[in-house]
Amino acid sequence: MCGAFEWLWRFLRALLFAQRALFAWCREQVGGRGSWLSRWRRGAASVAAAASRALVGPAAATGFFAFHKPAAAGRRVLSNQSRWRRDGKSLQKLPGHVGLVVTEEEPSYADMASLVVWCMAVGISYVSVYDHDGIFKRNNSRLMDEILKQQQELLNLDCSKYTIEFANQDKTDQVLNRQPTLNVLSPEDGKTDIVKAAQKFCHLVAQQQRKCTDLDVDVLDNLLSSTKGFPDPDLILKFGPVDSILGFLPWHIRVTEIISLPSHANISYEDFFSALCHYATCEQRWGK
Repeated sequence: MCGAFEWLWRFLRALLFAQRALFAWCREQVGGRGSWLSRWRRGAASVAAAASRALVGPAAATGFFAFHKPAAAGRRVLSNQSRWRRDGKSLQKLPGHVGLVVTEEEPSYADMASLVVWCMAVGISYVSVYDHDGIFKRNNSRLMDEILKQQQELLNLDCSKYTIEFANQDKTDQVLNRQPTLNVLSPEDGKTDIVKAAQKFCHLVAQQQRKCTDLDVDVLDNLLSSTKGFPDPDLILKFGPVDSILGFLPWHIRVTEIISLPSHANISYEDFFSALCHYATCEQRWGK
């Protein structure tokens, strides 16, 4: 009985060794260095390396994957100038006079300066800036500095050639040019200016320099001091949640198109130009 168990044990060990030998031979044939699979892997690797050299080599020679320095600021400025000029010419109609009306509590001088520069860059000749509290007008020198800064950064212009006009001032500060003119207004340039014009006309009538029948649209336009030399606004861009222009030039906006935007803070050029596109495609019937 013991001999039978010993024979069976030897037979199982021999069978195990034979199985291991068979596995080793199969592994060598399939995955060894000289096997067909190994040769296929090496061939595929060499083909991939050759393809990589073919693709990367010319690119490396031409600097395709090399680090490129950013374009010079001057090139970017010229690109902006040509783009904005082209955008202005692409519109079916461009407003000659744009009013920028801020109904928000916190005015942003930098963003308002950008809007002014964009207006002038696309070819708008007259721009009026207005807020109900008169903050921009009281701090017009700060706004002027921001416009100078934005001109230099966005357009790289020689600011000494440019003129800016502030409402109710006899002097003209040298800031903007190229025919565009800026008027910074406050509520006193709206209804208050109309009251002053009426008082002036009554005074002329009292001095017999005018007759009551002389009063017409042209006479009143000449008596208004806040917008002398300015045409009526073609477009008002109103910024803020208030559904009102808060007294902005009530005499001059009979046929003015009004477009509301959520805020002037952090406004982009795309938002600004989108409003101009909306104006260009709107149908104005002039009261008909």
